[in-house]
Amino acid sequence: QFTLGDPQAGGWSGPGWRLADAPQGQADRRDSPSDGPKSELLPLPDWARRAPPPETAPPRPLAPSRPARPEPAALSPLGADDGRRFRRGRLIHRLLQSLPEVPAARRAAAAGRFLEGAAPGLAAEARAEIREAALGILGHPDFAPLFAPGSRAEVPVVGVVETDSGPEVVSGQIDRLVVADTHVLIVDYKTNRPAPARESEVAPLYLRQMAAYRAVLKGVYPGRRIDCVLLWTDGPLFMQLSDALLARHAP
Repeated sequence: QFTLGDPQAGGWSGPGWRLADAPQGQADRRDSPSDGPKSELLPLPDWARRAPPPETAPPRPLAPSRPARPEPAALSPLGADDGRRFRRGRLIHRLLQSLPEVPAARRAAAAGRFLEGAAPGLAAEARAEIREAALGILGHPDFAPLFAPGSRAEVPVVGVVETDSGPEVVSGQIDRLVVADTHVLIVDYKTNRPAPARESEVAPLYLRQMAAYRAVLKGVYPGRRIDCVLLWTDGPLFMQLSDALLARHAP
């Protein structure tokens, strides 16, 4: 025991304790060589002397939502209509993504509030037309299965599909997905692109995209029918793709 010094110098005063000796075992092991028995070195196992096997090449990635090839020409935002048609398609897409989660009685008001905030520069008549176009799609009996309770927007999907050239990883995002007891419905919105009159006129790029999603979901939901739909917001036009057409573009 000792007494601490001037409290002004160190900030402390009163009795203190000092460690007189370090623990003997610790000091011995630190400061003097061990005189105990030497540990015996074990031989290396055989696998440590062999080169590792080559790693399996990862499957080639395939991202249908981000195609490597150019997409068909989009409507120009610098066209004669000063981009109104281009802006209209983007706004309808956004409304179709969000409004199905809103109770039907409140959708018109919700759409109006969204358009006032997202497109304040549009005339009130133009905003009203966009709102009615989106509400018309949501309320149309032909489109009802796309927005039924339980349907989901912006669904990520990833999986491995076997192809003639080996396995491929499919990774993308489905605009809307409906999963029922007997079937699955894949919906992809095509915004700012002129709608073809027939499925035979759809760009092969879009057909490969939908066929890739279909191939993955067949593995996720075995035994269920997988239907694929393109919804062209410029119309709007609802186009269900035939199984035969998709089979010709399957990965």
